Amino acid sequence: MALETYASRNPDSVHVDVLSKSREACYKARDAFYACLENESSQKPTEIASVGLLYPAECKGSRAEFVNQCRASWVKHFDRQYCQTKRVQRLLDDRESRRGPLSLPQPYTFNPTS
Repeated sequence: MALETYASRNPDSVHVDVLSKSREACYKARDAFYACLENESSQKPTEIASVGLLYPAECKGSRAEFVNQCRASWVKHFDRQYCQTKRVQRLLDDRESRRGPLSLPQPYTFNPTS
């Protein structure tokens, strides 16, 4: 229903940002920004992106390029996806340090008295 309404409002417009070349440029800018985040992970994050993502000032240029090349909804989606991946990775790494033999509770054996 919403698609039909949108299509009826803009019947002849071509959205350049969803074409193949624009998507590729967006993906390259996204990959460059997240690669900068990984490379500069030792730096203290000082800048704030969408959805609470923090990044160091060294990645400001690649972030600006990422925001310019991609739709705002895509930037928000990719930021959420990156944060979720990092959260899961952190949980998995945390669990790795706690691995070892499991101490399960011993089964209770009932000894009836006669």
